[in-house]
Amino acid sequence: MTSRSLSDKPVAVIGAGNFGSAVANLLAPHTKVLLYARDESVIEKIKLNRENRGHKMHDNITPVSDLAYVANSCDILFPIVPSAHFRSMMKRLSPYLHPYHILIHGTKGFDITLPKGESVDSINALSRSQVKTMSEVIREESVAIRVGCLAGPNLSKELAAGQPAATVIASQFNEVIVLGKRLLRNNHFQVYGNNDLVGVELAGVLKNIIAIAAGALSGMGYGENAKGLLISRGMVEMIYLGRSLGGNTRAFLGVAGVGDLVTTCNSSLSRNFNVGYRLAQGESLPNILESTDEIAEGINTVKIAKKCADYYQVKAPITNTLYKVLFEDLTMKQALQYLMRYPLNVDIDFL
Repeated sequence: MTSRSLSDKPVAVIGAGNFGSAVANLLAPHTKVLLYARDESVIEKIKLNRENRGHKMHDNITPVSDLAYVANSCDILFPIVPSAHFRSMMKRLSPYLHPYHILIHGTKGFDITLPKGESVDSINALSRSQVKTMSEVIREESVAIRVGCLAGPNLSKELAAGQPAATVIASQFNEVIVLGKRLLRNNHFQVYGNNDLVGVELAGVLKNIIAIAAGALSGMGYGENAKGLLISRGMVEMIYLGRSLGGNTRAFLGVAGVGDLVTTCNSSLSRNFNVGYRLAQGESLPNILESTDEIAEGINTVKIAKKCADYYQVKAPITNTLYKVLFEDLTMKQALQYLMRYPLNVDIDFL
């Protein structure tokens, strides 16, 4: 525990999307919460109706739009914004952060750093030095030392309904895990700890690829046998990719790995699952993106993971095939037919 008292201070959630709103509501029975949103209309709606994105917001939650006020008022912050905006948010937040701040993020995506003038579309391959998890972005952009992440099978609508669920707080610092458990755990929400921060982050990010493929299977009308095959092969592919990027196999076998994978591969509440389902139904990717108000992180993850697999020469047939569907001209039907014929001689060879 720091010398500064944590008990009388609010906790901050940065990002008022579906998951940020759900996390704010999980925290609110235990502590006062500042919920940061950039959009003033969101703040006014919460103040007026105590509602956001279908979530009834707890009375302990105060919506705010000032990052300086958030950092000065809180020692513990939960940044939960899309990966595409995460670094820019950290650049705005970091002038107000001190080494005593604790940041536990809930973003399942990658940040990429490229030479000037380059984009992820213009390069052939990506090395690990160019691909950062959100905890690495936090450390690069701020003086924060005690950093963690929140990962697991956490569908926002089910959390909002108080249905049983669990999450993992991953951090190299046991203090961060203990604080996360104290703030989040309740009778319906179990919180586990894990010291492999990067491994847990990678598991949470890479599973979104397989969720898109699972949605496509459902959209094509395929059954449970096909889904079982996809999930098991998807787990193997996640481990290959994750190890090439510095993750430990064990992180993929827990709640944040296989637990999250099974959930998102079986739920129409998952944004990534829905992208795959709608693609299989014949909708175009631009049309799907236009009609949704929250980002499906898996789309960008497919692009980044494919270029990492190329760099490290990792077998990633699901990722490579989805890349051709999303960014080239392969149809989902052709993709699934190809994957069913893909030659694999060994079931498990990573243990």
